[in-house]
Amino acid sequence: QVQLVESGGGLVQAGGSLRLSCAASGRTFSTDAMGWFRQAPGKEREFVAAISWNGVFTYYADSVKGRFTISRDSDKNTVYLQMNILNPEDTAVYYCARSPVVDYSGSYDYQRKDFNYWGQGTQVTVSS
Repeated sequence: QVQLVESGGGLVQAGGSLRLSCAASGRTFSTDAMGWFRQAPGKEREFVAAISWNGVFTYYADSVKGRFTISRDSDKNTVYLQMNILNPEDTAVYYCARSPVVDYSGSYDYQRKDFNYWGQGTQVTVSS
């Protein structure tokens, strides 16, 4: 089993920043990829960003490119999502997830189906 615990959500004004954290514990592996997804009310859960097992490759949804940055600290088993220039459309519950799919080339297209463990989510609300 893998446990993922998100933190760092909250209320922020448009144009502001937040940093989400996800602490992983349990049966984790050094080859795990990690990702962030979000789900707004009445919408499907959507991919936001992912990072490869070694931190070399990062993947972003077009809607967050240039504004969000994913990173990981393998020593702490923690993955981060730095979110800048937030806008009301970023309002959602953000979920951390783990994927056993290893990408050695940086060209893999991570999908929701590739992630098999999920955190409980943290609410991010951006006011206009």
